[in-house]
Amino acid sequence: MKLIVNGKEKIVNQEQVTVTELLKICEVAQPDMVSVQLNGEFLDRENFEKTMLADGNEVDFLYFMGGGGL
Repeated sequence: MKLIVNGKEKIVNQEQVTVTELLKICEVAQPDMVSVQLNGEFLDRENFEKTMLADGNEVDFLYFMGGGGL
């Protein structure tokens, strides 16, 4: 299956893969701290395990960082 992950083509050698599995495949650091966008829509964390990806999906892993104020 061919996916676009963070703007780059990623070939996954599985016919079916969930968002949770993709986080492992991509060796995402701190997967419990990442937000996931699938085709431009944010996914709820509780849906990562049951959301199946399809060929051509665009997935973005995003970390939201707080900044310090002056």
